[in-house]
Amino acid sequence: MSQKQRNILAAVLPYYPIAHYFLLTLLGSILSTHIHACTSSESTSLMSFALTLSSPSLNWTTMDCCQWEGITCDVAGRVTHLHLSSKGLKLKGGIFSSSSLQNLTHLTHLNLSRNSLYGSLDQAGFFLSLGHLEVLDLSFNLLSGELPGSLSSSNNIRMVDLSSNRFHGAIPSSFFQQAKNLTCFNVMNNTFSGYIPSPICVQSSSLIRLLDFSYNKFGGNLSRGIGNCSKLEVFRAGYNNLSGSLPEDIYDATALEEIAIPANSFYGGISNRIVNLTNLTTLDFYFNHFSGMLPIDIGKLSKLKVLLLHSNNLEGSLPPSLLNCTNLMELNLGFNLLKGDISAFNFSRLGQLRKLDFMSNHFTGILPISLYSCKSLRAIRLSLNNLEGQIQPEIVSLKHLSFLSLSGNRLTNVTGAMNILKGCRNLTVLILSTTFIGEEMPDGDHMAHFDGFQNLRILALRGCELTGQIPIWVSKLKKLEILDMSLNRITGSIPTWLGTFPMLFSINLGSNLISGEIPKELCTLPMLVSEQTAAQVDHGYLELPFFASQAVPDASILQFNSLSYFPPSIFLGDNSISGNIPTEIGKLQLLRTLDLSANQLSGNIPDQISDLKNLETLDLSVNHLSGEIPPSMTSLSFLSSFNVSSNNLEGEIPKSTQLQGLNVSAFEGNPELCGSPLLNLCQSFNGTDLDDDKNDGNQILGLHISVVLGFTIGLVGVCGSLLLIKTWRDAYFKFLNNVQDRLKC
Repeated sequence: MSQKQRNILAAVLPYYPIAHYFLLTLLGSILSTHIHACTSSESTSLMSFALTLSSPSLNWTTMDCCQWEGITCDVAGRVTHLHLSSKGLKLKGGIFSSSSLQNLTHLTHLNLSRNSLYGSLDQAGFFLSLGHLEVLDLSFNLLSGELPGSLSSSNNIRMVDLSSNRFHGAIPSSFFQQAKNLTCFNVMNNTFSGYIPSPICVQSSSLIRLLDFSYNKFGGNLSRGIGNCSKLEVFRAGYNNLSGSLPEDIYDATALEEIAIPANSFYGGISNRIVNLTNLTTLDFYFNHFSGMLPIDIGKLSKLKVLLLHSNNLEGSLPPSLLNCTNLMELNLGFNLLKGDISAFNFSRLGQLRKLDFMSNHFTGILPISLYSCKSLRAIRLSLNNLEGQIQPEIVSLKHLSFLSLSGNRLTNVTGAMNILKGCRNLTVLILSTTFIGEEMPDGDHMAHFDGFQNLRILALRGCELTGQIPIWVSKLKKLEILDMSLNRITGSIPTWLGTFPMLFSINLGSNLISGEIPKELCTLPMLVSEQTAAQVDHGYLELPFFASQAVPDASILQFNSLSYFPPSIFLGDNSISGNIPTEIGKLQLLRTLDLSANQLSGNIPDQISDLKNLETLDLSVNHLSGEIPPSMTSLSFLSSFNVSSNNLEGEIPKSTQLQGLNVSAFEGNPELCGSPLLNLCQSFNGTDLDDDKNDGNQILGLHISVVLGFTIGLVGVCGSLLLIKTWRDAYFKFLNNVQDRLKC
């Protein structure tokens, strides 16, 4: 409060009761705040910045900029905070005109995150003018260009977040040398390249707690220097092009709670010195080239909650000390070379475990019963190992179990397994492919009064060589989204009730012994017909990724963390399906893959197939289809894989960029088919020549008819007259005698 205000209060105080004193004090405080309004230069600077924005307009209309939205001032009326996050701000002209903010010399917090700002940062001294800047957050924008050598003229900068932009180039090492008080540096999800700057922590007293370089294009080795970051808690550098072995001094950064360097090319062993990092809660090294055995004393990391070492070259057995990591919630060692009898491992000590993934290793033994003591388990994947035996009833005690994959093992008794697993009420993903080899599809009396799997979204029994028909109990799985029963020995026809599933969008019945026709009801699946219906389904995220291959030869395996990205598809290839392709097929407008190959289909390719505007893959090869390829198929702009080989098609291949760009093999085996890309080109005529040829043909045909008709009429007329009139006949023969006499002379 100013001296002038105090004098006013002193003058009026004797005339008011004591209660009014407090009211006046409050009023004085308000007046004090109002008097210290922002300076004209700062107000002008802010208005200048507002003018660089194209949308939306800011509600900055009052005289005092300290009252504006997103603005905070100190007691002296100087702007200290500019916070306009998530306002949808856009710039005019594509230039981040930071010079308009240069007069905000007391600014400590600048947050313009989650907008649509684009252009490059001004390197002409803007940040040098912000000598008091402590927090800079420009994340989730469209900013580009390279970083300046420094973001502040003083050591005040504490937090820098430039994540999720389009910055590129190298990060200057000078930045870290000048930012003595830096605690957080986040540049994830850009296109930075070069080496990760070193040294980051120029002295052991460095305050850095978080470093995030992930999702960029950094390359080379990870240099020494991280060990000097004595307060570093989080280090992330995943999804880059880093290589080499880990620097030994990383094990000296004992404050580390998270190391995440997935999806790089690091190699070598994981040193047992990692147990020095006793504060670790997350160790994420997946999808690298680490080899050797797991650290024998890994159990000393007693705080560890997440251990992700999948997709490496690790070998040997599980170290017994791993059981000391009793706080583990997620353990993923899949896609390695690990071995040993898994049933001898006492999982009951890992009572907090929620996710277990040992996929694609060399583990042996039976399914470990001790695993069912982990009551928090939500996901189990032990697929592609050498396990054997049967699924035990104790698995029903896992009340939270949502994801179960045991494919690629030597399990037996599929009927018993299904009867047990239907008691897992929260099961959404069940993958039992390539196991239970040669058994009979569970059905009939064994599955009577079936009421399980009411939450099942994925059912995969692929490659089991199961016999029998598609069981009727499958019709009760109303939440099913993906059904895969391919590569079995299923007989009978496709049931019509398969078209009644409200959420089903992917069906694979390929490589079976299915006969009969394609039911028209299959063309009414709501998730493939109605875009509005498909948009209303919340697929959510899976507890573990779902793996599947593309519908093209030599395709790689794709990983899906959510079914939102799984392609809508129907695979009926390699069966004995007959009849015509139903014209109702055109209703499946959301379909992206349709495979009807290697069947006994006949008739024409229906023109309605061109209504499948989202179709990417269409395989109709090895059938008995006839007629022409519908010209309307040229409108399928997303079609990238197409095959109609080995049919009885004829005529010219429709001309389009997609069809002419395909390999010849996609059309071979149709002798009457012609046109590019086939070598047997069609004979082409232009319109004028065709009309002339028709006219010439008509004239020649008319001439021939006239000659023949004239000769016939003349012959009949002459011969008829000679036969009917005697005087003509006598005269005719007399004429011939005279001619004969003359010829003799």
